[in-house]
Amino acid sequence: MKIEKVETELYHVPLAKPVVDAIHGVQREFSLIVVKITTDDGATGMGYTYSVGKVGGTSIATLVKDNLVPLLIGEDPRRIEHLWNKMWWALHYVGRSGIAVFGLSAVDTALWDLKARLADEPLWRFLGGHDNKAEAYGGGIDFDMTIPQLLDQTQGFLDAGIRAIKIKIGRDSIAEECERIAAIREFLGPDKKLMVDVNMKWSVEKALRAVRAFEKYDLHWIEEPTIPDDIEGNRRIEMEGPIPVATGENLHSIYEFKEMISRGGVSFPDADISNLGGITALMKVAHIAEAYNRNLTTHGIQEMHVSCLAAIPNASLLEIHAFRIDDFLIHQLEIKDGYAYASDRPGHGVEIDWEKISCHRVAFSDECVLASTY
Repeated sequence: MKIEKVETELYHVPLAKPVVDAIHGVQREFSLIVVKITTDDGATGMGYTYSVGKVGGTSIATLVKDNLVPLLIGEDPRRIEHLWNKMWWALHYVGRSGIAVFGLSAVDTALWDLKARLADEPLWRFLGGHDNKAEAYGGGIDFDMTIPQLLDQTQGFLDAGIRAIKIKIGRDSIAEECERIAAIREFLGPDKKLMVDVNMKWSVEKALRAVRAFEKYDLHWIEEPTIPDDIEGNRRIEMEGPIPVATGENLHSIYEFKEMISRGGVSFPDADISNLGGITALMKVAHIAEAYNRNLTTHGIQEMHVSCLAAIPNASLLEIHAFRIDDFLIHQLEIKDGYAYASDRPGHGVEIDWEKISCHRVAFSDECVLASTY
């Protein structure tokens, strides 16, 4: 079996409404970069990554087409570790993060989809099969919402079967944040999980002042209270503050996660197959976290991540993110009584209505075909 064709597609997907957080500002759309792999006997796999707005989308798609596809043509798609390392070292000099790893992530996810489909197994079971579900939380991008709007959003999550909630914070005024958090906590009651997300906005000292002020609200975690590059700063917030730290959506290698986890900077490592190196890298981070008695959570792409969390014994919460392709999915993610359920279809089970999403496709030269000698 050999890889015969790899197609790369780029879409600019509009959000249902603009969203705001403390660091990225107003977001109206996201770039979706899709990779489709076909073998010489017709087996297929699909994966994707995304970026905020239009930033980097064309560059990621171009990198896949120009630099990764030539490494894949003619290769056995079942040798995922071999292909991952081949791509990693080809990209290593120009970037062990950012655009390079985003491209690698989309390809790797497509390879895992193909391999699980060949085995006629759903991905969650193919990867380990610990459970068929993961506890879900609603992750609103709601920095600009009023308290009544936050409460309406929270009720919407509850109505959808979600029992844990996260809101965006990161203002200069800690007192104002306390007011917003208090309103959500009172609305939820004492038994449901509530998290907050700073999106890296604060200094270590400000984050420490904030978590002490937030202690009475019984937060499950504070996410990205400061920049992820400051491992010692995250360790201080984790060790000196009363609220566990979640971080990792801006860590882009297993080595960065290993440092953050081993140095005590995080209680809930937060991984994302779209920017970490795909499923191959996420599963390695899950095992590192398990070795340090940490539970893994995930960032976005809930329709994919549910299978990854369902596969492992140390799963934490699955984020239901505002960047969604739900409108273009043939099968919606099933959420019931606080849990999201992994697909039992072969592969990751994510099927996109390509005709419906086609109006958002950006023109792109997208195909590399196996030479006729194969």
